[in-house]
Amino acid sequence: MIDQYSRKINYLRLSVTDLCNLKCKYCMPEEGVEKKEHSDILRLEEYLKIVEAAAELGIDKIRLTGGEPLVRRGIIELVGKIARVEGIRDLAMTTNGLMLKQYAKPLKEAGLTRINISMDTLNPIKYASVTRGGNLQDVLDGIEAAKANKLLPIKLNVVLINGFNTDEVSDFIAMASDDIEVRFIELMPVGEASKWSKGRFISNNDVLVEHQELLEEIDEISTGPARYYLKKGTKGKVGFINPISSHFCDQCNRVRVTADGKLKTCLHTDEEIDLSVAFNNDNGEEQLDTLKAILSNSMMHKPKNHKLNDWEFTPITRSMNRIGG
Repeated sequence: MIDQYSRKINYLRLSVTDLCNLKCKYCMPEEGVEKKEHSDILRLEEYLKIVEAAAELGIDKIRLTGGEPLVRRGIIELVGKIARVEGIRDLAMTTNGLMLKQYAKPLKEAGLTRINISMDTLNPIKYASVTRGGNLQDVLDGIEAAKANKLLPIKLNVVLINGFNTDEVSDFIAMASDDIEVRFIELMPVGEASKWSKGRFISNNDVLVEHQELLEEIDEISTGPARYYLKKGTKGKVGFINPISSHFCDQCNRVRVTADGKLKTCLHTDEEIDLSVAFNNDNGEEQLDTLKAILSNSMMHKPKNHKLNDWEFTPITRSMNRIGG
């Protein structure tokens, strides 16, 4: 699928739940989120139908997100069915890693290709604080389980928060290896994070300059938003994702579907397209045709770029756990 700005849209992120077993301070309010009625959340068979329609339009990369996708009942079954959809060549998941020790093996057996793990500190006390109760050792055990089951490469996503984890950048870089890519992500003004003081934001460019002695540039064309470097003396990759200081909108190849069935063609806009209307019709072929029509028209009119740096920009109303990252 080629949009009106000649971008190839081949990547679909599916949020399978708003719920999470953590309450990270920049992602979710302290009181958590209101649990939706079962009827308000897409059913597993509806996710599968969306994937089938998207695959016929050229989507070949799927990522399952949340909330925390591993708390969704039936997640292994869903992975197995999506993995068998013709045209899907890459099926990944973003998780906080707390349940990976239990789920890594069945996920791999079902057909999951690889895993991203969100982890913003290597300090157990700081981790418990920012996640409001998480156990860092569970995440570390999950990383080992993912390695053992060849869910590779493992990508560690580190949201940089000024005054919180900027003193740990070197420690994270040290984790980069053949099996683990470390990616630093700029804090975005989305949901709870939009309420934080601007002093929490730090540019990835500033971090890169400060730690340049640990890295060497590589001449590699990335299919994603990260600019990659090598940890010196190794093959371990370190990426920098800069949605604020150096946005990558001209290369954006993704769209998102929320757990309540809304299509977002840009993370940073409140504009949403309701896919659930396609499921009001009981005929499977008509559902597929309706979904293809909605997806095709929406992707063709995907915005040229976000407005984060505009003077009058208003942060979107959904928090990250209700979008899927």
